[in-house]
Amino acid sequence: MKIHEVAGDIMTSLEAFHGSRPSMDTSQMLIVRGMSRKNIKPDELDSAVYNVLNEIGARKIEVFSDEAKDIIGVMDEYIRGQVEIQGDTDIYGIYRLKESFEAMNCHVEYALGLLNGIAIFMVLWMDKSGIGPKFVELVLANLEC
Repeated sequence: MKIHEVAGDIMTSLEAFHGSRPSMDTSQMLIVRGMSRKNIKPDELDSAVYNVLNEIGARKIEVFSDEAKDIIGVMDEYIRGQVEIQGDTDIYGIYRLKESFEAMNCHVEYALGLLNGIAIFMVLWMDKSGIGPKFVELVLANLEC
């Protein structure tokens, strides 16, 4: 299964395919962002993220695990292969992601999954006011490259 197919399945499930745009597209990695048109309430973000992983058959990975640390390291390596980034790899930056979004007055949930050698990091966020779109951010990495 190719990373574009997995991304398409996720974005379709979240009704976010139309208008979605990749910000990085290589043979190893795809980063894409879109707006979900699905009616998801703030207290349903967590279940929405995990339901999508279940729908596509991905195995959920505990974000605070050694396996997650390894996968995030590979994703970071792929990104650094395409874009010059100052500083060292900060694997724990992902853990601060939720705090950063909440400080910007947003509800946010994220999950890490694995499907046939493709790592999936999915973030779903929206303004706490409930007004405006729900954003979907995906990072997919082919771990078998």
